[in-house]
Amino acid sequence: MPTPQDQRRGQKRNALIVVPCLNEAQHIAQLLEQLTRTLDRVGGRIVVVDGGSTDGTKEIVSQFVTSNPRVTLLHNPDRIQSAGINLAVSCAGENASHLFRIDAHCGYPDDYCDRLMAEMDRTGADSIVVSMIAEGEAIIQQVNAAAQNAPVGNGGSSHRMRTEGQFVDHGHHALMRLSAFRAVGGYDPAFTHNEDAELDFRLRERGYRIWLTPDPAIVYFPRSTFKALARQYCNYGRGRAGTFLKHAIVPRLRQTKVMAVLPALLLALFSSVHWVFALPALLWLAVTLGAGLGMAIRERRPKLVLVGVSAMVMHVSWSYGFWRKLLEHILGMDGSSLKAAR
Repeated sequence: MPTPQDQRRGQKRNALIVVPCLNEAQHIAQLLEQLTRTLDRVGGRIVVVDGGSTDGTKEIVSQFVTSNPRVTLLHNPDRIQSAGINLAVSCAGENASHLFRIDAHCGYPDDYCDRLMAEMDRTGADSIVVSMIAEGEAIIQQVNAAAQNAPVGNGGSSHRMRTEGQFVDHGHHALMRLSAFRAVGGYDPAFTHNEDAELDFRLRERGYRIWLTPDPAIVYFPRSTFKALARQYCNYGRGRAGTFLKHAIVPRLRQTKVMAVLPALLLALFSSVHWVFALPALLWLAVTLGAGLGMAIRERRPKLVLVGVSAMVMHVSWSYGFWRKLLEHILGMDGSSLKAAR
């Protein structure tokens, strides 16, 4: 069997830029204009995989398809990103050598793809991942962004902050050699969330290397309400549980701490028996609310006191999603462990 290093030798550049999207009319036109300019430098084609948009996204993309033969629109009947990217590779990746994953709900530098390709050439990595720096416009979106950029919200995740370049276990997917993607079977379409971390696990098992580049980073636009944030992080927790179950992975400390939030809150229900049962939940409340207060004081932005509330929503939702998925698995309600994030 050829090694990853053998597979890298002699590869010609022909990029497949995949944009999975669902209801992204606000961002998709500007993004495609930017990416079509990129094609002149990196070659290849753009494939937009739409999961059933109802806000005009498909009509906007169709205009680009009409004017540029290198842009393709595919319908993704499964709606989720993992299945959509697999579909794009299957339908349009036959002659491609590199896969760019571009998420429509983010902002990118104009030379984003060029710099990623240069990083891959320089490091010899099989996958280049990037940091995500959250930014917001309305107040709640700004608060959610501040929480996701801070340790209280991201738990110290290396790709959620600016960091030095390093080989890592996981990061936000940006560029991958298609030979590596195909060798491990692509994304697991059973995963609605955490599909990137699950794929990274299989890449590392096969000897492929993942490089987190310090530059460029991308701008991520977080959810603009606490309700949407809760739904998102519940799905994140379910997806992470699915990865643990599929590969029998031992959670890291930062993940274990968030896993403990829901049990701590349930334990607090017995505080009427003895006050000590409330201590774990009270400690968590003090840390999260204190983080928001400290951030508001340091940055002299009173609204950042809500960062603690945002972090609480993220923690509770993630923990709930994780334990719900685990319970469903134990009770056999999820079909099988391979349907890890359904």
